Amino acid sequence: MIISKEKHIFVMDKENIPAARVNLPCRLTFETLDCFSEQIKTVDDTLECINFEQVNPATGPVYFEQVQPGDVLAIDINDIRVKSPGKMVAAPGAGVLGNLIEKSETLILPIENEKIQFKDLQLPLKPMIGVIGVAPAGEPLPCGVPNNHGGNIDTKLITAGTTLFLPVQVEGALLAIGDLHALMGDGEIMVSGVEVSGEVDVSVRKAEGLKINNPLLKTDQELIFFASAATLDEAVEMATKDMANFLTEKTDLSLNEAGMLMSACGNAQISQVVDPLKTARFSMPLEILSKLGVKLDF
Repeated sequence: MIISKEKHIFVMDKENIPAARVNLPCRLTFETLDCFSEQIKTVDDTLECINFEQVNPATGPVYFEQVQPGDVLAIDINDIRVKSPGKMVAAPGAGVLGNLIEKSETLILPIENEKIQFKDLQLPLKPMIGVIGVAPAGEPLPCGVPNNHGGNIDTKLITAGTTLFLPVQVEGALLAIGDLHALMGDGEIMVSGVEVSGEVDVSVRKAEGLKINNPLLKTDQELIFFASAATLDEAVEMATKDMANFLTEKTDLSLNEAGMLMSACGNAQISQVVDPLKTARFSMPLEILSKLGVKLDF
């Protein structure tokens, strides 16, 4: 089933009208607008020209029959196809370098043959999803805000071949996806990655036997907990504690032992530092989890 980009939202809300209702398991294709809702066409279109009420659209939401709060959605990301060109922006006050920037600037970046043309450089194409989330149980949240429902997680690891697990907060989950990047570094320090529209193919199912409070990602090499908070320190602490709790629940390690193992071979990392809440992650190698006897069959 194709979920058209014409059906999109700017706020993740339990009251949103579903773009589609489907049974699990299922395969879906989400068509997406770029994070600017296609408002940027040329280098003359700077951030000052943007209607910020139309920023970070997410296609959907999709209602899943017989999905209830407390369930966990497993979203297998099968493929991400991006459309040329990409767009990047800089502006005074925007991003980590915002206080140094004196003049707004927009770049239009052609994408061809798996390469992104950045000035005279050819950068590798590494498509990823910036916004992917379910409706929060409480107050509505703009799609540009990350939290325990997912949302604007802006993590370069959320790409084809990975599985994202999201804790369901409302009946039907109400999944929405948007804000694709052709390439983005950790932090997304200039507010934008290489912003693109495109399509995302996913398979969605319930993750049986898994209970989580924050988004969780499985790649071919790592298991990764995400957390978003007002400060990066808080986000790192939350993600680290989620991993420690997971290890003590799934193994015979004590908290002391789990913490020492995490300090030896785990990684606390930055996802993004420019959204209303900052997002951090903590990862552990699957090889180590396997040697501990952890079964990731959810």
